[in-house]
Amino acid sequence: MMDYFIHDTAVVDAGCHIASGVKIWHFSHIMPGSHLGEGCNIGQNVVISSDVVLGKNVKVQNNVSIYTGVICEDDVFLGPSMVFTNVINPRSHVIRKDQYAKTIVRKGASIGANATIVCGNEIGMYALIGAGAVVTKAVKPYALIVGNPGRQIGWVSEYGHRLQFDDNNRATCPESKQVYELINENVQRIS
Repeated sequence: MMDYFIHDTAVVDAGCHIASGVKIWHFSHIMPGSHLGEGCNIGQNVVISSDVVLGKNVKVQNNVSIYTGVICEDDVFLGPSMVFTNVINPRSHVIRKDQYAKTIVRKGASIGANATIVCGNEIGMYALIGAGAVVTKAVKPYALIVGNPGRQIGWVSEYGHRLQFDDNNRATCPESKQVYELINENVQRIS
């Protein structure tokens, strides 16, 4: 008995691992060797290439392409039409399938609509990449990134709220009341 949902128009190749509670919507293509963790939601017109790994509860919005070399940990959000690359210097006439760069999106990170993540970079846990941003380098945990090229303009909580640090380098999320500390240009949650 299937304990996941696949829309009739979706194409799911043999050799995929699909955990319980996964939903795969209209016109999506899941390629062999990909791994979809428990509770993932795959929107319309999504491509998940071979050997991509999605952790638990990953939300992939419409029109997203996730290419070989991408790993998304638990609770990642991928906004509509965002894209990952997998080769630094693509050329149609040069085969570089053995040169796919690994891109890791850590737990709880969110990537906004139409953002581009250049391959070979790590997006830190709970980072927030703004809509349309182009990420060309590693992103720290809890960082708020906007623009092209992407630049850090602040920090966010695990609930996605902008953090305002006081004179003691502490900030409180207005929604969760979790407390964060800024030490040496890095943020950590302390309660």
